Amino acid sequence: MHEPATGLVYAIYYPVLAAVGIPVNPVAILILVRGKCGLSKCITYYLVAMAAADLMVVITAVILNQIIDIYFPGNYLLLTPVCRIKTVLVRATRDMSVWLTVSFTFDRFIAICCQKLKTKYCTKETAAAIIGMVLTLSCLTNIPWYFILEPLYINYELPWYCRIRSIFHTSPLWQAFSYFSSIATPFLPFFIILLLNALTVRYILVASRARRALRGNTSYANNLDPEMQNRKKSIILLFSISANFILLWLTFTVHYMYYRITKTFSYTGYDDPVYIFQETGYMLLLLSCCTNTFIYAVTQAKFREEFKNMVTYPVNLIRSALLFR
Repeated sequence: MHEPATGLVYAIYYPVLAAVGIPVNPVAILILVRGKCGLSKCITYYLVAMAAADLMVVITAVILNQIIDIYFPGNYLLLTPVCRIKTVLVRATRDMSVWLTVSFTFDRFIAICCQKLKTKYCTKETAAAIIGMVLTLSCLTNIPWYFILEPLYINYELPWYCRIRSIFHTSPLWQAFSYFSSIATPFLPFFIILLLNALTVRYILVASRARRALRGNTSYANNLDPEMQNRKKSIILLFSISANFILLWLTFTVHYMYYRITKTFSYTGYDDPVYIFQETGYMLLLLSCCTNTFIYAVTQAKFREEFKNMVTYPVNLIRSALLFR
């Protein structure tokens, strides 16, 4: 369980993160569901689900677990039953965001590298089924966290705060669950995304050389390959999202490995370098839930056009109303 940090940096960073994440993810959803970005239904389903999951992470992990506790200490959200539910929600939404990114990466790997499977796998029906499975498993696998926590103390017969039960560190069953959680997020997603991107890059390089040889160097230089041009948009989007995930989760993953290897369970204070390293990783992790919309805007021309239309529509509407008064 991650405790809210205290300090001026955190008190500024998390409200700014929420101020960005709350509007940009719904905007991305609204633009994508209109279906005018030139993306397939399959890709659109994944991107909409990822934006919705990111929005839930901002609400649970940033607002409920950070901002409220920083600015309103002693609030009733710190009652143990609420704290337990909050912990489950934070972990479940985080897992949804991570594994939807993995699912999208795998879908694009199939679309680019496995042409025979593309027509069967890369469909909106398959995407909907995968998204539903990810959401269900993310919730179910995090329910045990509710039972891992116990009250820190009881005041006027009310249980306050959460702490991990001592049995969690000694019970083989709970230790197995702890290792399963560690592998499921973030180590396995990291490995899968790196592997799939490496295989995709290898396939693209081999396919490009083969097509260049078939078409002839001169012809290839003067006439752009239509098939490769059609793949370019999907490839850029895939690599941008994957690189964003890897870079922003890297610090958290390295710290988690350090924490597991050295068994560093406590810190000397808020100025402890290891504590600062931990909080930096967590801050970057949460930042990943606000960046995908900007990636769409940078890499997708039609997304930028739709965003521009959305922004200018109210202005044009007011202008038209004033002109016809």
